[in-house]
Amino acid sequence: MPREYTRSSRIAEQIQRELAQLIQREIKDPRIKLVTISGVEVSRDLGQAKVYVSTFDADSEPKVLTKLLNQAAGFLRHELGQRMRVRAIPDLKFYYDATIEKGARLNKLIEDAVSDDDQND
Repeated sequence: MPREYTRSSRIAEQIQRELAQLIQREIKDPRIKLVTISGVEVSRDLGQAKVYVSTFDADSEPKVLTKLLNQAAGFLRHELGQRMRVRAIPDLKFYYDATIEKGARLNKLIEDAVSDDDQND
């Protein structure tokens, strides 16, 4: 019977929780605000972690946000090492996740279509 809940997925969830707290409390850069960790994928060998982030700040530029987070990856990795009981912390690579923006855009399109339909009736 194969495991359904692998070690890498447990570590990914813990990294997601810890990173959310670290970014909120420890990163003092004002350009990094209202950041949400939408997901973490850890490789099977636990050497790499892809961290997907999104933001609720309309003024934030995704490329700048990911660049700043990738520059702070060493600090964040060090802090994760202090907080987690894992032999080795994976290297962190941050990517922007635009699903929230896409969902909001689709929701607006649906609302516009429904309101147009209601006006035509």
